[in-house]
Amino acid sequence: MACKPGHTAIVILNWNGLHFLQQFLPSVIENSPGCEIIVADNASSDESVAFLRAHFPEVRVIRHESNLGFCEGYNQALRQVEATYYVLLNSDVAVTPGWVAPVITLLESDEQIAVCQPKINAHQHPHLFEYAGAAGGMLDTLGYPFCRGRLFEHLEDDNGQYNDVQEVFWATGACMFVRASVYKEMGGLEPAFFAHMEEIDFCWRVSNAGYKVFYTGHSQVFHVGGGTLHKSNPHKTFLNFRNGLAMLYKNLPLSELYQVIVFRILLDWLAAFRMLVAGQKADAKAVLEAHVSLLKQASYWHNRRKLQPVKKKLKELKGIYAGSIVWEYFIRQKRTVKEL
Repeated sequence: MACKPGHTAIVILNWNGLHFLQQFLPSVIENSPGCEIIVADNASSDESVAFLRAHFPEVRVIRHESNLGFCEGYNQALRQVEATYYVLLNSDVAVTPGWVAPVITLLESDEQIAVCQPKINAHQHPHLFEYAGAAGGMLDTLGYPFCRGRLFEHLEDDNGQYNDVQEVFWATGACMFVRASVYKEMGGLEPAFFAHMEEIDFCWRVSNAGYKVFYTGHSQVFHVGGGTLHKSNPHKTFLNFRNGLAMLYKNLPLSELYQVIVFRILLDWLAAFRMLVAGQKADAKAVLEAHVSLLKQASYWHNRRKLQPVKKKLKELKGIYAGSIVWEYFIRQKRTVKEL
């Protein structure tokens, strides 16, 4: 099924990702008939833009004057795109024939569904689910995100166990379909996050506003992951820990906020200690720097919290695990969502 003109815009954010564009963009063009394909370039210093203009003139290029990061890079690009649905697609994703239609069909089946993702498998190991998105995201009662198909570092084999359609808490930013009107209503991704956890924060705001987030296993893509910032990079540690706490502060109702935040801070310190013992001094330092950064920007985060009038209790939201994923994984040694 081909997309209708002006209906679905696939927007790929690029920063010095020439090798990914060379490898994966042809599959996007081939398997997305009728969709507008756009590359938003974050001031790349490689030959990305020249390559696109020489080899894929049909692809629209939006050039940013500086590296705006994932969040603001998308926010500024999407302000220039007119479509019914946006697809935020990482440059290191290989799509498959017919990947668009099942997701759009699901979105059009219910106007309250605002966000959706397909099944995400690992490009290097296609039989495994992929770390960043797998089969849809969940959250535990302390605000720790995980996925159906991935608990911390454990990736499940894909045996068809998630070939379903399921309401979830969050959809991965690696391949996220979004109703354009809702993206604008929510004000886009949190600009201060720069990158990481932004899709979870966005989906949380979407749910607080009364919309739904879904996963469909009837569409499948393959993601490399870690192409821009590897998971071992201390700056990624900083972003994940800072953004994780900021996300909780922005979205939790007052009745749950302080208890959850206190527990999370204590667990963050424990994580930093484990990193230090393991010889990961830079990562341990990044955790502490994340906390300091949050305090320095307290007024900003307080103002961002006030922008969201409705903050539902966790038990009122879909995709919430009523327990601690940290306890279940590290203490009880559970490795799959089914075991939970």
